[in-house]
Amino acid sequence: MKLMPLTATLSAVLSLGTVTAVYAEEAAVEQENLGEITVTGTREKTLKAETPATVGTVDSEEIANVKPSHPSEIMSRIPGVHINVTGGEGHMTAIRQPLSTSPLYLYLEDGIPTRSTGFFNHNAMYEVNVPQAGGIEVNKGPGTALYGSDAIGGVINVLTRPSPTEAEAEINLEGGANGWQRVLLTGGNSNDTDGFRADLNLTHTDGWRDSTEYDRVGGMLRWDHSLESGATLKTVLTTSNIDQQTAGSSRLLAADFYDDPTINYTPISYREVEALRLSTAYEKESSDSLLSITPFYRHNRMEYMPNWSFGYDPAIKTTESDSLGMLVKYRMDLDGDSRSRIIAGVDFDYTPGERLENNIDAYKTGAIYTSYVLGEVIYDYDVTYEGISPYLHFETSPTDRLRLNAGLRYDHIGYDYTDNIAAAPTSYSVDFNGSIRNRTNNRPTDAVVNFSQLSPKLGATYVFSDDLNGFASYRRAFRAPSEGQLFRPGSSAVSLDLEAVKVDSYELGLRGKASKSFDYEISLYHMIKKDDLVTFIDPVDTTIRYTVNAGETQHQGIELGLNNKLTEELKLAFSYSYAKHTYADWVHSGNDYTDNEMAVAPREIMNTRLNWTPSILNGGNAELEWERLGEYWMDNDNTYKYGGHNLLNFRAKYNFDKKLELYGRVMNLADKLYATNASYTPAGFGPEKFEYAPGMSRAVYVGVNYNFY
Repeated sequence: MKLMPLTATLSAVLSLGTVTAVYAEEAAVEQENLGEITVTGTREKTLKAETPATVGTVDSEEIANVKPSHPSEIMSRIPGVHINVTGGEGHMTAIRQPLSTSPLYLYLEDGIPTRSTGFFNHNAMYEVNVPQAGGIEVNKGPGTALYGSDAIGGVINVLTRPSPTEAEAEINLEGGANGWQRVLLTGGNSNDTDGFRADLNLTHTDGWRDSTEYDRVGGMLRWDHSLESGATLKTVLTTSNIDQQTAGSSRLLAADFYDDPTINYTPISYREVEALRLSTAYEKESSDSLLSITPFYRHNRMEYMPNWSFGYDPAIKTTESDSLGMLVKYRMDLDGDSRSRIIAGVDFDYTPGERLENNIDAYKTGAIYTSYVLGEVIYDYDVTYEGISPYLHFETSPTDRLRLNAGLRYDHIGYDYTDNIAAAPTSYSVDFNGSIRNRTNNRPTDAVVNFSQLSPKLGATYVFSDDLNGFASYRRAFRAPSEGQLFRPGSSAVSLDLEAVKVDSYELGLRGKASKSFDYEISLYHMIKKDDLVTFIDPVDTTIRYTVNAGETQHQGIELGLNNKLTEELKLAFSYSYAKHTYADWVHSGNDYTDNEMAVAPREIMNTRLNWTPSILNGGNAELEWERLGEYWMDNDNTYKYGGHNLLNFRAKYNFDKKLELYGRVMNLADKLYATNASYTPAGFGPEKFEYAPGMSRAVYVGVNYNFY
């Protein structure tokens, strides 16, 4: 495993000195429903009742209770959010979109994007320390005017835990199925002006499928400091280093899926990840204003052999980028009874990066790739992403019950690309296990590509009573093509002409309490996405693929969240969504799919939890969880469906005293065979086949948590 030296990490902290990111404040949320606080929508604490958007939250207490081994185990509690497992902590996400690897979501840590727009990766959550997070917020649908490219399906903000108010030190040891081992350490202290926290996450698993071993070393350092002026500083340094063999979303043919789902067709594939983020923020708040300045540094490196492209584009890829950026925001409250306020800000991002790729000859024994030979360099280029994005946000209350807001963001972003291979685009032959095929990877000449976009939003919230409020909103978002889509075009000769994807979203919602023990939230949304980026597959030679702007898709649905305290010991939580994702205007690879439903787009996503806290568990609890993923089409022709699946999970913990806790969990309690992804390929795009990515069989974990103070 490649690990960043500790001395370099400490040196980075000292070199930035006074640092701290503030607008994604503490993870604690006030559980009074209409008084609940969120921080992601306006980058500072805001009443959820005055937020004209659907915001799902998971607080630090729930994360500590669940102790997730994968982000999917905690994120599925939010209505309309589904994350599957592709191996290790890899994942694919579906939030108001089909399940896919497309760059549709903006991933943040304490409000700072974990990657720049140009270097998106769908596995972004394995670059943050989810099991030790202080909270998670999901703003579903397009990001507000305070966020730019990528925030189409949602904004996911993982919050770090604040410094403890007094000395604490805690260790968590966990073991389980398939060689699972994890050590979580945390500790810190505070005085009148300073506080600090340190987290460490050491994880290993042998993997439940063949050749899917996984190792993770991650950590967080946070320093909170109060200045004599009343301003605050927060310094956050986070690192993640991951080394894994991958089956990933590697699907199996139907016979292998049913007979031996542990098989891995691509045991030679791997992924090595380095991520480091260091943020500095200054926040000064007065009675009627707030100034926030957050410089940050970000490092991302990934070397990987993607198993999904062995059949048409086998390669080893290395991407690396280093970012310098700054988020500046000023909020001014205006005089008067209307509680009007203006938020003005600007985001800067400067990210030089590079890509190096070698083709490989991959060899199979039967269905399994067993070895490879490194071939020639097919891509070697430098690309710098630059973005400057000013925005303006306004809020006012013309009456005590009605609050209005409006915002506008202007993104001007661009890429400066330099090809480091002097020769013309390379034509080469690849041995696909005895079948020699000629390939050509086009490479654009040196170029500068720019995108400019205005993103408006309008919203209103209305308080009907002390126990009921509603909202309505309109939001527009966009996504610029990534550096890989533009400058790693494969067979395409026109990749520099790609346009940005645009989305318009309309939403209505209600939040309320039917009684002291029963609260709910319901929302309806309608989204239209235009100029989507898709991969064109040549029906004659399926190894020829390139990215194009397609037509129009439509996404609409309803989301419901309920929490009901049945008795003093029993609580019921219910999260549900029903959605329909369709091609409104779509011609792809010579086929017209207009009016069809999109593939891998489940209509139903549900999570139900019954939590029991009897006195016999001494402050502990037991929880039974039911997860349901509804049926979906396996192909764009809407020929065959995957029938969906239902899973049961069980968790329990017992507190010996205030320091010692023993717990366990059983995932997939009924040991059900299910697929995390299913597809059908008709004849004409290779041989007809049904493929399924198997989900993990029953897995048992046990752990102990000890608090030294």
